[in-house]
Amino acid sequence: MSLKDQNIIIFSQMQFDGRLESTNYTMAKYLAKDNMVYYIDRPYTWRDYFQFRNTDSFRTRKPHFFSASDCLIDTEIPNLKIVITPPVPSINMLPEGKLYRLALKINEWIVGTRLKKLIKNLNISNYIYINSYNFAYPALSTLLDPVLTVYHCVDPIIEPYQTKHGLISEDILVKEVDMIICTSKELRNQKALLNKNSFFIPNAANISHSQKALDPLLPVAAILEGIKKPVIGYFGAIERRIDYDLVDELVKNNPDKSFVFVGPVDRYYIKEEDFATANLYLKGPVPYELMPGVLKGFDVAIIPFKKDEVSSHIFPLKLFEYLGSGRPVVSTDFNPDLEDFTNNTVLFCKNATEFSNAIEHSLKDNDLLQQKRLAVAADNTWEHRIIEIKELLKQNLDLKTKSKATS
Repeated sequence: MSLKDQNIIIFSQMQFDGRLESTNYTMAKYLAKDNMVYYIDRPYTWRDYFQFRNTDSFRTRKPHFFSASDCLIDTEIPNLKIVITPPVPSINMLPEGKLYRLALKINEWIVGTRLKKLIKNLNISNYIYINSYNFAYPALSTLLDPVLTVYHCVDPIIEPYQTKHGLISEDILVKEVDMIICTSKELRNQKALLNKNSFFIPNAANISHSQKALDPLLPVAAILEGIKKPVIGYFGAIERRIDYDLVDELVKNNPDKSFVFVGPVDRYYIKEEDFATANLYLKGPVPYELMPGVLKGFDVAIIPFKKDEVSSHIFPLKLFEYLGSGRPVVSTDFNPDLEDFTNNTVLFCKNATEFSNAIEHSLKDNDLLQQKRLAVAADNTWEHRIIEIKELLKQNLDLKTKSKATS
């Protein structure tokens, strides 16, 4: 029997209206189908408050920042509410140490006070608290009174602005919660060293959305207009994970192909002007709603991630989105666990030569292979994953309830 008719508070690192679909918010939407879910939007800092005050994102939140009685935003799902908290002091610039930890307690108190008022106003009881990768607030749950505390770990902490305080904060969080759900085996193994109640449930895809790429009436996204075929495409954030040396080699060795990257560019790692090759296109981000039209325009979809000390921690959402669109998929062999979930439908490559050969092979693809990809995608949907998550939550909730009753 899986989880049902529960109150669930999800404190997320990802904003509900971010440019790209996130694992965090997708999980919240699926849990809300038969539970009441309160999704705490990542708190604005004082710096955010002034930096983004002329954006739609700010205007959406502004009426709710300073009112505990009016801090909820309705969504298209009746059981899913967005919780907006007051802006908090910007503290990441502080050095790690006692001063930072004191400032963090103040921020947690600001957010926790808002949540306690909301819980009281709505008469919420017996709720599950899930910290969905918001390791910046490791002890927030101690200010609340949940029946079960969960850490949802979706990625390794590797960015410099994360590691400054995040490695210490995440260890505090991991030790504090009742259970941990990780999106890769390596993350699970790592967290289990600090909390043995750690589990692996991989990412999935919204297949019903990516399958729209198969609709013959769906037009190819306008951003691909005028780009010469064949199109070798990537959809997602263009940041640390990309193997830019590999991409450079692929582009130079395949001048007859157009390499198109669609997604926000992290200029810390790459500047558009550094890649001025005629057959490479950086098209910037598009709304998630337009993803099927973009994927329809790809002849081959690629995941050119670097293979490094953290690559085995990564289980990318885009893998199953690609497969769900029916596109041939070529990837680097950055995480060997992915082969267990793809049933020989993805070509995994060790270097640029193998990658180029795999692209050539994929361009000769046939309908039989497409059907096989769609079948693999159908086995890795959010519908499947959320059943696993709910069963795991229910199992641990029952165990904790039983333990309390006998103590």
